Amino acid sequence: MRIVSGKYKGRKLHPPSNLPVRPTTDFAKESLFNILNNLIDFEETTILDLFTGTGSISFEFISRGCPSVVSVDQSPKCIDFIKKSAAELGIENLRAVRSNAFSILRAPSSSFDLIFADPPYDLNGIDEIPGLVFSSPILKKGGLFILEHSGNHNFDDHPQFSHHRNYGSVNFTFFRSEKI
Repeated sequence: MRIVSGKYKGRKLHPPSNLPVRPTTDFAKESLFNILNNLIDFEETTILDLFTGTGSISFEFISRGCPSVVSVDQSPKCIDFIKKSAAELGIENLRAVRSNAFSILRAPSSSFDLIFADPPYDLNGIDEIPGLVFSSPILKKGGLFILEHSGNHNFDDHPQFSHHRNYGSVNFTFFRSEKI
């Protein structure tokens, strides 16, 4: 796993093979961040990364200058790997939290400018995630929510739907909260 751009560009992270993850492909990750370059100011954007897995997306946000990233996963092995990798890189503005993403969405303790969620593609309840995001104060007004999912899901009819991108088996659906 490598960081594709920013301060830590080219740095490789070596997750253990026993992590229960399906990492976003480098091609899809690069494409996602090319889109985000035109949508957000990284240095002004706080991030919540749900179902973070290896933390690959979190590290990309940090590398591009985001002031704060919270990475959430229920796997202690994933959280330990993220903490260890952040320490090795000297990153202090990434907080790895072991928790259930649905619990965070139902009872948020903070709000964020951008939320990225990459749940297991076969997760029971994946269709509920956008509703949970937009029914709580977890996403700031004008904020962006991105859901990575398989092609088996379609969110085009959601009221906050913005657009959709497909990169092979990886799909990103973008949602926008109301402007301030």
